[in-house]
Amino acid sequence: MDASLEKIADPTLAEMGKNLKEAMKMLEDSQRRTEEENGKKLISGDIPGPLQGSGQDMVSILQLVQNLMHGDEDEEPQSPRIQNIGEQGHMALLGHSLGAYISTLDKEKLRKLTTRILSDTILWLCRIFRYENGCAYFHEEEREGLAKICRLAIHSRYEDFVVDGFNVLYNKKPVIYLSAAARPGLGQYLCNQLGLPFPCLCRVPCNTMFGSQHQMDVAFLEKMIKDDIERGRLPLLLVANAGTAAVGHTDKIGRLKELCEQYGIWLHVEGVNLATLALGYVSSSVLAATKCDSMTMTPGPWLGLPAVPAVTLYKHDDPALTLVAGLTSNKPADKLRALPLWLSLQYLGLDGIVERIKHACQLSQRLQESLKKVNYIKILVEDELSSPVVVFRFFQELPDSDPVFKAVPVPTMTPSAVGRERHSCDALNRWLGEQLKQLVPASGLTVMDLEAEGTCVRFSPLMTAAVLGTRGEDVDQLVACIESKLPVLSSTLQLREEFKQEVEATAGLLYVDDPNWPGIGVVRYEHANDDKSSLKSDPEGEKIHAGLLKKLNELESDLTFKIGPEYKSMKSCLYVGMASEDMDVAELVETIAATAREIEENSRLLENMTEVVRKGIQEAQAELQKANEERLLEEGVLRQIPVVGSVLNWFSPVQALQKGRTFNLTAGSLESTEPIYVYKAQGAGVTPPPTPSGSRTKQRLPGQKPFKRSLRGSDALSETSSASHIEDLEKVERLSGGPEQITLEASSTEGHPGAPSPQHASRSEAFQKGAPHPEDDHPQMGKPGSRDLRLTQPVNSHL
Repeated sequence: MDASLEKIADPTLAEMGKNLKEAMKMLEDSQRRTEEENGKKLISGDIPGPLQGSGQDMVSILQLVQNLMHGDEDEEPQSPRIQNIGEQGHMALLGHSLGAYISTLDKEKLRKLTTRILSDTILWLCRIFRYENGCAYFHEEEREGLAKICRLAIHSRYEDFVVDGFNVLYNKKPVIYLSAAARPGLGQYLCNQLGLPFPCLCRVPCNTMFGSQHQMDVAFLEKMIKDDIERGRLPLLLVANAGTAAVGHTDKIGRLKELCEQYGIWLHVEGVNLATLALGYVSSSVLAATKCDSMTMTPGPWLGLPAVPAVTLYKHDDPALTLVAGLTSNKPADKLRALPLWLSLQYLGLDGIVERIKHACQLSQRLQESLKKVNYIKILVEDELSSPVVVFRFFQELPDSDPVFKAVPVPTMTPSAVGRERHSCDALNRWLGEQLKQLVPASGLTVMDLEAEGTCVRFSPLMTAAVLGTRGEDVDQLVACIESKLPVLSSTLQLREEFKQEVEATAGLLYVDDPNWPGIGVVRYEHANDDKSSLKSDPEGEKIHAGLLKKLNELESDLTFKIGPEYKSMKSCLYVGMASEDMDVAELVETIAATAREIEENSRLLENMTEVVRKGIQEAQAELQKANEERLLEEGVLRQIPVVGSVLNWFSPVQALQKGRTFNLTAGSLESTEPIYVYKAQGAGVTPPPTPSGSRTKQRLPGQKPFKRSLRGSDALSETSSASHIEDLEKVERLSGGPEQITLEASSTEGHPGAPSPQHASRSEAFQKGAPHPEDDHPQMGKPGSRDLRLTQPVNSHL
């Protein structure tokens, strides 16, 4: 074929033959592949797309992982907290890869290597955190270590548990004591893992009279232990906190340890404050945790290490019981859990570990000292400065009123009022926390709800600083942002009552009590067809509020508006956001009412326009048909014949007026066009209603935004102008020699020429004492289109 193509002299034909050969080859290859795929169709028909064929290359797989991690490009980019993975983080990630590689070694080498890694890591952790002669259990789930410790305590206290099982527990039920400030869901998790009923859990209340409200009440705990022993129960385990999950408070661990030794109870400690055991100075309450039976730590967040397991350190002499409880294992894969931590601890060294924990504690102390100087910020911390957690909230007492942010109900306030104020306080603090999280993302703030205090903002650098890279400058920026938000919070709190009173005094507006809204209030416009007794959604109301929102946003004020369903129903409402102290609430409320009323009237006009126009056209057609019949009777039948009518009209023309109809959209009435031809202007009609406007609408200065009170400079200017006006009046009185006043009145005489002017009646009163008529000297006054300036009181002759 190729030789035959070479013999062709014509290059065009040779090129065509070559292309035909390539095309036939492609078709044959395609047919061959189709036959092969049809042979495999029965096998790979149900296999997902990515698994079909010979597999994907490494670049495609990594690209797929990247798309799954960061999302598609079309989606709006979100701003989550980006973890700062340094070299120590790379070492932790390398540990997982090395663990998979090490698992391929022969059994003897694998056993020696895993034993060395596990023993080194346990020794280092015990030395760093002052827990001598301890063992360690590495686990992914943070609560898993406590569940294993509970199993160990059960096996230790119930010797026949391995043989008799649940019967032993039934005869003498175990009791696990948890603090009321423990992590939510911890007790339920333990019962589910251990197969124990919920009555085996005992919730120990916190202090109510003395000490922190987040510390366990030791005296009450001792009373509960004695009661359980009298009832035939077995006090098994106590979970204490060295830094509660909410506010970072530490229980009296030393006193609790003495109580546990007295009654043979296992003491387990957990909390973020255990990280301070690595520092040179440790508070006595945290240092007592080194004498406990077990403790759970999370070195990953403390040191900024990703994918590092949690560690539970414990002390026990019987390896058989620890093996039965699941705390130890002979599997090399379980021992390799410590490999990422083993690599990271060597990379950081003792100085690096201590420096990261010390830096986090310094950040919390820096924020705590700064917030003490800020007004209206309440800090919920322990008496000592050892807690690396700072919890604060906005707190202000209104003048001449009861404290609105106190957790204890005031006797002068009803429970419903106290609850409403509590929710309002929570809404403001929730707004403050969300604003601070957006402005200073490196701070790692969290917004949480406490049972006694309400909504608070928490700063826990031990759990976030190493991951987010928080610095001292970020703390200073956080304090500056808090100070900048306080005036808005304070003014919003003070303007809420004024906004409520203005709304209740304005017709057509209904104040909606929504304690969860952080703004100055919520208002709903009640239109004419509003069913006040119904809680269902109102389409007409939603349309009015949507138009109202659009109009208010066009004013470009400093306020933020949004619409949404009512707190207790599905009706649409207008939510007004945070306000500054110079906000004119009266003008705001009146603008809302006037704008909503205008939107309602315009919507009614548009809704009725179709029906009105249709009826007007029908009426106009009927009247025009009637006019044609009358014209036919007046002119006669002969004038309607084409030729005869033209001749007759030439000899005897008919003088007929043009009779048409005009439709007034504003009044919705049909009028004659005769005045247009007679007076060359449209006759008197219905004057459209004036646009609703607030009586308090004021002229704004250049650059002044809506709903703002006048500045001091403008007030001074108005006072100066009013003073000069008074001086001019006094000069006039001195010239007149009497107390008579001169009043200037301007009125318009525009209108229908034939209509009586409203000035005639006023002129008869103005000149009834013999004053000269203005039209004698000024004939143009009183004519249409002019404006009259007339005197309403007689003046002295020398004027």
